[in-house]
Amino acid sequence: MRRVFPGDASAVEKLLLERCGDSLPLVQTSYDALAERIRFAVLKLSGGNHGELERHIIEAQKDWRDVLTAAGFAHDIEAHKKWPA
Repeated sequence: MRRVFPGDASAVEKLLLERCGDSLPLVQTSYDALAERIRFAVLKLSGGNHGELERHIIEAQKDWRDVLTAAGFAHDIEAHKKWPA
């Protein structure tokens, strides 16, 4: 988060925790790894733009699989960890 949103990482973290995690369809609190992948995906797709971050969070709330696919994280459960941010 600090690399993508250097001046606003704490606010972005709060937003992601509140709106892009276990509140997403079919994402349970017991499956943190999936929520992490989705959060990384919306961060990547945002390109450091708050408006784009918001747009991709809304997309993830509709169908997070589309966000994972768009970010290139759909077929490899470790791909988000390889993203250099």
